[in-house]
Amino acid sequence: MEFHRVNYYEKPLTRTKLKQLLKKLKMPAASLLRQSETIYRTLKLGEKKDAMSEDDLIDLMIKHPDLMQRPIVERGDHAVIGRPTEKILDLL
Repeated sequence: MEFHRVNYYEKPLTRTKLKQLLKKLKMPAASLLRQSETIYRTLKLGEKKDAMSEDDLIDLMIKHPDLMQRPIVERGDHAVIGRPTEKILDLL
């Protein structure tokens, strides 16, 4: 199957694109956060994320892409976080 790979370190996601992905993933921004990342602990998001708005969390993920679960695989109107890799089969 053909695919298009986006490295969001080289070409950061836009606010619009990240909102579209969250909608396709059917999850709030807080659920996309990688809690094991150093930046998560540095920013003390464990203490703050519940008090932050959706837009604030999206801004943080755009600024610090390490905060996002990855890879995100999308097809049409649906997307999944591709870990474990078997989840990608849900899109086929």
